[in-house]
Amino acid sequence: MPHVHSRLVVVITALGIFLSACTAGQVKNYVPVTNTMLENPDPSDWLNWRRTLDAWGFSPLKQIDRHNVAHLQLVWSSGLAAGGYEGSPLVHSGVIYIINPGKGDIIGGVQARDAATGGLIWEYTRPNNGVAPSGREMRSIAIFEDKIFYATADAHIVALDARRGNVVWDQMVADYRLGYRYSSGPIVAKGNVIAGITGCDRFKVAGVSDVCFISAHNPQTGKELWRMSTVARPGEPGGDTWGTLPLMFRAGGDAWISGSFDPNLNTIYWSTAQPKPLARISRRTDGAALYTSSVLALEPETGKLKWYHQLVPGETFDQDEVFESLLIDRDNRTSLFKMGKLGILWELDRTTGEFVAARDLGYQNQLDVNPRTGEVAYRPGMIPKPGVEITHCPDFLGVKNWRAMSYHPETEALYIPININCQKTVFTEVELVEGGGANSADPFPGEKTIQMLPNPIDPEHRGGFIVILIKTGKIVWKHMFRTGVTSSALTTAGGLAFVGDADGYFYAYDAGTGEVLYRVQLPGVATGSPITYLAHGRQFVAVPVAARRNGGNAILVFALPDRSSVANQ
Repeated sequence: MPHVHSRLVVVITALGIFLSACTAGQVKNYVPVTNTMLENPDPSDWLNWRRTLDAWGFSPLKQIDRHNVAHLQLVWSSGLAAGGYEGSPLVHSGVIYIINPGKGDIIGGVQARDAATGGLIWEYTRPNNGVAPSGREMRSIAIFEDKIFYATADAHIVALDARRGNVVWDQMVADYRLGYRYSSGPIVAKGNVIAGITGCDRFKVAGVSDVCFISAHNPQTGKELWRMSTVARPGEPGGDTWGTLPLMFRAGGDAWISGSFDPNLNTIYWSTAQPKPLARISRRTDGAALYTSSVLALEPETGKLKWYHQLVPGETFDQDEVFESLLIDRDNRTSLFKMGKLGILWELDRTTGEFVAARDLGYQNQLDVNPRTGEVAYRPGMIPKPGVEITHCPDFLGVKNWRAMSYHPETEALYIPININCQKTVFTEVELVEGGGANSADPFPGEKTIQMLPNPIDPEHRGGFIVILIKTGKIVWKHMFRTGVTSSALTTAGGLAFVGDADGYFYAYDAGTGEVLYRVQLPGVATGSPITYLAHGRQFVAVPVAARRNGGNAILVFALPDRSSVANQ
């Protein structure tokens, strides 16, 4: 039986507390982060949102292992602000940098704390300008040299002094009044700060040429170095895949999840969301709508497009393929693995962009994939017609969403959080009006949800944790949940895999067998991306938590008791 702690009820009151009246301190003996450190992080640190730039979400630490994980206990916690929270902290040299959500008067911020004790060192909060949306998610930040890079809900990138938290520069990247915003942070590749914009679901107004994009910035000044549009313009390569739609009505292609970087191939991999409005009949085009629902391979110095691979041309059910790309070498092939809302595990050759394989988990009823070419075709009756009710699996939240999967190099398997609901929907045509769209009065133009439904493949469960071998696509083990999965996955060299569920439990599994080795009831639900790190010779596991009732958030940090920690070093 897993070991369950009930003592965590004592931290419930911490959720929702926002420590705004704190004196700024300073990180002592700070060591600047180099490109080499980002490309090969110290095992003690967590320097990228998935620890490494290949997005594995795996830690080589093994002080906490399958034999002692049952003794984990809470060692410190910190209350965070209210608002949507899906964050991933960073850790460098014993300091943890935590994204703070925002709601109301603030739209977010960053805290620096002692990673061993939780003591606050400094805090940055970003005030609401009165117009920008509040309560938005921010999933990640980046660190490089002596700066923390924070992308904001009002479409700015801010560089903070990693030692003191003061603003070094603040660069406006896009106009939030047109709907633009960031919901995930940048990565740093070849010394450039690179971020993908979102909020591109709103029709533009005449004379506005902005579409969704990925941009690179100078880390010292914030100056924009290049910009790669994710929507093909009329007259440009791929522009005809939108038919005759004017630029102002070409929406979507949001780049709202952070990318990956292969320094050996000198290539960034960034994915894009679906076209908007959601259904073909609503946006009035049957074309592929490049470069939506695609993986883009870019040069980090110039933004030049090396190749693209569109996974679902002309997507019509809001089934993003925008999520993390895991860069894994296997059988003398440089591969890229990813999974989107359809629950299809795609494998591409990351040197050429060529299709390698597709493994469908079987929870979707929308399309079929040619196993030889990777081409997709919607099944009969599964392209929406105006005003006709249609039942589609999965629902708009998808089988796989922002909750990142993890790769364990010893088991050669992917650990994938999934949710498996269905939906009954009516789609209609949409009047194409300047400035309209999902950020206007109607949040989902052309779509009306009729009913949420269980998935007929497994109606007793709403989510699961599935482990798949990368070579064969075989499911090694899975654990299904009555409710959904709420966090990203974390794997470690200690033979462990971690994830959280909607009932408020945080689990540690034996990565090889799937046995539950530890389960703890949290005062909220695990959210964002759990991480692990070493501080003062002791391994910690940090779990972002969203409160159930009062809208607050927290970070809970676990470790072995001191005597167990010392015994297992």
